[in-house]
Amino acid sequence: MTTAYDFSAKDINGKQQKLSQYSGKTLLIVNTASKCGFTPQYEGLQKLHETYHDEGLAVLGFPCNQFGEQEPGDAAEIAGFCDLNYGVTFPMFAKVDVNGESTAPLFEHLKKAAPGLLGSETVKWNFTKFLVTPDGKVKRFAPKDEPASLVKDIEKALS
Repeated sequence: MTTAYDFSAKDINGKQQKLSQYSGKTLLIVNTASKCGFTPQYEGLQKLHETYHDEGLAVLGFPCNQFGEQEPGDAAEIAGFCDLNYGVTFPMFAKVDVNGESTAPLFEHLKKAAPGLLGSETVKWNFTKFLVTPDGKVKRFAPKDEPASLVKDIEKALS
């Protein structure tokens, strides 16, 4: 069975990273954007990272410019924005597509593993969240779901 841990992705600096480095950890994979109404969720994501990182949670941010062109910057601008405005210390990756012909393979997998409303496999907007348990099970959360609302699910996945 293929899991999220079988994929690779370029980090924000363009270096290929194997997600297998997170084997045994719980992943919270989020498509992010710097100019979105949900952008303040970076603060909550950072808090989850700080609170649960030592217990085995890895928050992974994947910038995406497919929704209202809300992530127009290059990698350096995105990294600077996240650091300056939200003190982000969790791993950020290179900009990806989460829908369409150029969808990143990781997101193809996540969408199939955890379809959205009415079985839809598209990502509806920025800050869609995918919680991946160490055994590869995936649960999807909507953009409007604040990071703090995921705590019970995160704690269950970590136990």
